[in-house]
Amino acid sequence: MADDDLIELKFRLFDGTDIGPNKYDPSTAVGSLKESILARWPAGKQIVPKTINDLKLINAGRILENNRTLAESRVPVGELPGGVITMHVVVRPPAIDKSNEKQLANASKINRCSCSIL
Repeated sequence: MADDDLIELKFRLFDGTDIGPNKYDPSTAVGSLKESILARWPAGKQIVPKTINDLKLINAGRILENNRTLAESRVPVGELPGGVITMHVVVRPPAIDKSNEKQLANASKINRCSCSIL
């Protein structure tokens, strides 16, 4: 496969830090991308996903499904020559003990996410 056919992606985490960019084949499954994100998750983060099911990938306002490929998910292939596509990573919050109100209050502050469309 030619290097031009690869999709260059970076993954923006909830706190604004990025993983990547890296190049992926359009036939790469979304689940495989999530496995890559888990393997490269930055150390020292307060929220750490345990499985790919704890992660949601969002591209152009759509949540991508684990069993679909990048091409099937209509990620633009070759439409941005030299461009990097940024996908947002949302981590499902861990189960919180309802009796611990302080932890619940802190979790609601941590899990805020915002997207800007430029």
